[in-house]
Amino acid sequence: MTSSEISQTPLDINHPVLATLQPLVNALGCSVIDATQIEAADIPLVYQGELIAAVRLPDLHGALARLIESVEREMGQQLPDMNREQKQLAIRLLDERGAFTLRRAVEDVADAMTVSRITVYNYLNAIHR
Repeated sequence: MTSSEISQTPLDINHPVLATLQPLVNALGCSVIDATQIEAADIPLVYQGELIAAVRLPDLHGALARLIESVEREMGQQLPDMNREQKQLAIRLLDERGAFTLRRAVEDVADAMTVSRITVYNYLNAIHR
């Protein structure tokens, strides 16, 4: 289907596709954008030939905090309250999600966990052996 074959409809937040995607959009820190406000970097949502909306990805600013929040939500506990085993699992999840590619991530995660940088590096080394 070409872009000329796609019509636009006003944003209907109760649309079943948008309602289905909303938990994913929230978890990723994205936003749903009206089809009339779509930009080149947005992800168009086309349903039955109609552009119903778009998903706008979040800025990198705050990405680590969102990743930490998602791990805490998934594990049901705040990082500082976790025991050693749970913290190791949290590091594994953060690593799998690319958290440690961000600048100062090791230091920021260590602060959030109330452990030293060396501890975080040791957990990462154990994962990558």
